Amino acid sequence: MATDFFERQDIARRNTTRLVILFVLAVLAIMASIDLLLAATMGYLTRDPGSGAIDWTLAADPQILAFAVAGTLIVVGGGSLFKIAQLRGGGRVVAEELGGRRLNPDTAVPSERQLLNVVEEVAIASGTPVPPVYLLDQEEGINAFAAGFTPGDAVIGVTRGAAERLTRDELQGVMAHEFSHILNGDMRLNIRLIGLLHGILIIGILGYFLLRMTAFSGHRRRSRQEGNQLPILALGAGLMAIGFFGTFFGNLIKAAVSRQREFLADASAVQFTRQPAGLAGALKKIGGLASGSAIQSPNAPEASHMFFGRATRGLSGLFSTHPRLATRIRRIDPSWDGSLPEVAPVTGGVVTERSAVPGLASLAGAGAAAVGVGPRVARAIDHLGQPSEAHIRYAVELVNALPPSIVSAAHEPHGARAVVYVLLLDRRPGPRQTQMAHLSEAADPGVYRETLRLAPAIDRLDVRTRLPLLDITLPALRALTAAQYERFKQNVNRLVEADDTIDPFEWSLHRILLHELETHHSNVAPPRVRHHTLAPLQPQCELVLSVLARAGQRDAAAAERAYDQGRRTLNLPQGRLHPAGGNGFAALDDALGALEEAAPRVKRQILQAAVACITADDTVTVTEAELLRAFSASLGCPMPPLLLTKAG
Repeated sequence: MATDFFERQDIARRNTTRLVILFVLAVLAIMASIDLLLAATMGYLTRDPGSGAIDWTLAADPQILAFAVAGTLIVVGGGSLFKIAQLRGGGRVVAEELGGRRLNPDTAVPSERQLLNVVEEVAIASGTPVPPVYLLDQEEGINAFAAGFTPGDAVIGVTRGAAERLTRDELQGVMAHEFSHILNGDMRLNIRLIGLLHGILIIGILGYFLLRMTAFSGHRRRSRQEGNQLPILALGAGLMAIGFFGTFFGNLIKAAVSRQREFLADASAVQFTRQPAGLAGALKKIGGLASGSAIQSPNAPEASHMFFGRATRGLSGLFSTHPRLATRIRRIDPSWDGSLPEVAPVTGGVVTERSAVPGLASLAGAGAAAVGVGPRVARAIDHLGQPSEAHIRYAVELVNALPPSIVSAAHEPHGARAVVYVLLLDRRPGPRQTQMAHLSEAADPGVYRETLRLAPAIDRLDVRTRLPLLDITLPALRALTAAQYERFKQNVNRLVEADDTIDPFEWSLHRILLHELETHHSNVAPPRVRHHTLAPLQPQCELVLSVLARAGQRDAAAAERAYDQGRRTLNLPQGRLHPAGGNGFAALDDALGALEEAAPRVKRQILQAAVACITADDTVTVTEAELLRAFSASLGCPMPPLLLTKAG
């Protein structure tokens, strides 16, 4: 299981490469077709005087050939790039085009509150940023989707039919399915599919408008000019045909890619929740509902491959973006007898409370040794992109352990900023006074008052809740305006630098916070893979392992042993432990920027070495766990919470 997440990332990259190759071949075929079409229409179907056969040599004319190539690249390439650029805003753009309304994180509507609770729990359990949730108010069918380029700009969309008709367990199964798409790297491929197919579709649209314009002008021009319109009519009809066949084969590709991903997402969701009845129940309700999973939005066809269930009615078989419903149900529930429930309309469902599990699940302790910690944390890599039911239980209990006033504050923009400010406040009176003085002048007055109100309660929290609490604030922080975000970011930087030193927690919070929010607020492009081996990344790996080794060890010899264990895991030649302090966390930011451009299998090696380093003494501290979480988030590898239990 250790390589599942990274293998799926490699598969997603290979699928993207194959898609690009198929698209290039499609464009070449379109170029050839348009070249022949221009030769036929603009050459007035030139025939050989003797045999009467059509003379196609005009197709090799440099001017016609150049026009066909340039025209195709401009129309198809430009149309695709325009659509992808239009979607560059991430999942939010897709959700809004489908008629989605962003849910207020502090909503009191029961069905909406339950939906947000479930999304929050699944996000914390999987180690991903909590995404904004969009409700498709006008959609009565049961459906959902995840959209975005990266986990940082992902959104979850859910139809009103799903929010009101599904039980909590069924909703959890559907959300686990959608989060598997986020973790498997499917979302970026989905958006690229939309863009590429849009470019091909424009060819047909262009032909349609050419026909309409010619037909309209034909009403005004008759007799001697009528013959001159025949080539243009033929050109328009030909472009429509080329666009139709291009879209036809493009949809075949889209459907084939999508069907296999749905099976994988179903299997991942069952493994995540350990409740196959929840996911199977949601699929059965789709079968028993008159409207099924149908989406009424006019933009549904181009996004049909993104949905949990089949979003459009019509052609099936090779063109269906989803496997047959019965096949999906039987894979999850082999004993299913084929019966489907009758699903009645529901208005304003009642929230099912978060399930309680006796005792808060054990996260990395504040330095106390735990028997068998090393092997257990080493298996944390197995859970990357594949969290377990235990992680869900942990997330539920963790959120339940937080005071409602803090959770409520974290759900709205003023309170979310205040929560982050309090998390960064120093416990020492001097630096804290300096930080509060800055906030009194630079922060929004309402946020400053909220910071004062929340500080005593947050100061009393278990330190293990710090980063999960940060995760809860992210949807509200993404809702900040550009000016509010810039002001917030400046204040965060000032709070971190207030005492002229940066401790590991401050760095971890700052790194995770800005890594997730910059993607949303600044439209930062996802990094490209530049490093396929560890060789060029040795200095960066040395620095990461040095920081981890010194963070968990007070003794220099112990730090050396921890570093050496990580180094040997990576087979680093002539590795050296960097001195305490070293180049500081600024150098660490630069190092992680380079490591972020590594191939998935290289990232796996780096994270395995990091885990080996922090488990060298069979003890994992909160600081080590937080640094590991920050490292994994920076590499684009969401890591679920470290669950530690003593060996019996």
